[in-house]
Amino acid sequence: MERVSVRLKFFALFRELFGETERELDLPVGSRVADVWARLVAERPVLGNLEGVVRFAVNREYVPADHELKAGDELVFVPPVSGGEDGQTMFEITEQPLDPRELISAVQTEADGAVVLFIGVVRNNSEGRPTRYLVYEAYPEMAEAKVAEIAAEARRRWAVGKVAVKHRVGRLEIGEASVMVAVAAPHRAEAFEACRYVMDRVKTDAPIWKKEVFVDGEVWVGAPQFQPAPEGEGR
Repeated sequence: MERVSVRLKFFALFRELFGETERELDLPVGSRVADVWARLVAERPVLGNLEGVVRFAVNREYVPADHELKAGDELVFVPPVSGGEDGQTMFEITEQPLDPRELISAVQTEADGAVVLFIGVVRNNSEGRPTRYLVYEAYPEMAEAKVAEIAAEARRRWAVGKVAVKHRVGRLEIGEASVMVAVAAPHRAEAFEACRYVMDRVKTDAPIWKKEVFVDGEVWVGAPQFQPAPEGEGR
């Protein structure tokens, strides 16, 4: 029987659960994303709790479960998310502190009468539980493409100009900025609406994940609670 080789990459809770960052799969020709998902659920039954909320990406594009895999495909199972530059959109994933002045200067032109800047900040609690710190992880290449798509949609909906998004990854302490979104436009109403839209879409659609670390435990936001395998422990 003919076979195809596919690279499966692990991020966030999947990386912790399986104790690896990627895996080469040797599959029968005609295998679909759902077949690989079923294999992973068989290995780690807790993943069954993600049915209906996990999303699938092949070569950095979201696909349905019945998508047929081809030789050389890169497959990612995208856990629930926490929430580039093309001349009009600036996007950056960084471990360094965020500077709002960089985003403002990146989007503002002489044609703009408004610049709206949103800053997301790490707070000291979540649903009544004291928070020690947060950890963010991202799939940068896919996040860049997704943010460009989100910014393009914002421009179709509103008369806005440049859009800038910067997101931190790694460990963030209480009070630190985790994300900034800046939108420039001739008028403030459109800038406000577009900025909120971009932030909301980044939170739900960009492959950026957030782990909340509490005094009494930790959890990847949007995922079922379980005890992941220790780092470095394989299948």
